[in-house]
Amino acid sequence: MRALATVMGIIALATAFAASGAGDEGSGIFVWIFLGFFAVIVVGQLIPAVMLITGLVKGIAAKAETKTEAK
Repeated sequence: MRALATVMGIIALATAFAASGAGDEGSGIFVWIFLGFFAVIVVGQLIPAVMLITGLVKGIAAKAETKTEAK
């Protein structure tokens, strides 16, 4: 019974410490490195997507012009 009370006391203190936000120091360097790496991936995916969309629009516009000339 005494061991159970000790464990419950430790758990209650740990929960109170976690809820208080006392150990919050803000974003560290590794968080910023991760976010920067994520941004590089997103930009790297946007460049080919924009090129693909512009090619698609040019292709549709060229097909529309050739169809109007053929009539």
